[in-house]
Amino acid sequence: MPMTPPPDLASLSLAEIARLADEQKLPPVDSWNPAHCGHSDMRIARDGTWFHQGSPIGRPAMVRLFASILRREPDGRHVLVTPVEKLDIDVEDAPFVAVEMKVEGSGEAARIAFRLNTDDLIPAGPEHALRFEEHDDGPHPYLHVRRGLEALVARSVYYELAALALENGSNPPGVWSDGAFFAMAPA
Repeated sequence: MPMTPPPDLASLSLAEIARLADEQKLPPVDSWNPAHCGHSDMRIARDGTWFHQGSPIGRPAMVRLFASILRREPDGRHVLVTPVEKLDIDVEDAPFVAVEMKVEGSGEAARIAFRLNTDDLIPAGPEHALRFEEHDDGPHPYLHVRRGLEALVARSVYYELAALALENGSNPPGVWSDGAFFAMAPA
């Protein structure tokens, strides 16, 4: 079965990105409550690479399928869940990585959208907030994806965010998207 290539982020308007994000149909993992069945022998590395039994999963379609059944439990664990089983999955940082960014407008009227390593498109805003944590190796920006799942913003994309914050001239430095302000200093 041939796969449809993902749309080019640069060619889409933010309105088109928001429409595509709203149209994305995901399984109702929050309504599934099967018994815990163990560990999946899977891991998501900090760079967003998915592994099974120590080997990278090389098929993007498989990664997207597993990502669609990923859930964050109230205790912070990540699980893969179906109607009949729930398996733990190790996540080194965040399960997704924001690898590309598009901006329309400026200042308080700006709108920002991100492409994830799974080709999901996420418009930043009140429902998909940006947050920033300070770590020993520098700031780590995160984008809320869905139901407690986040994307680590790739370093190159973070630099684009920082440039945008400098253009804004806000104090504290930060970025606007869809009417929400996201301070780049950790809370």
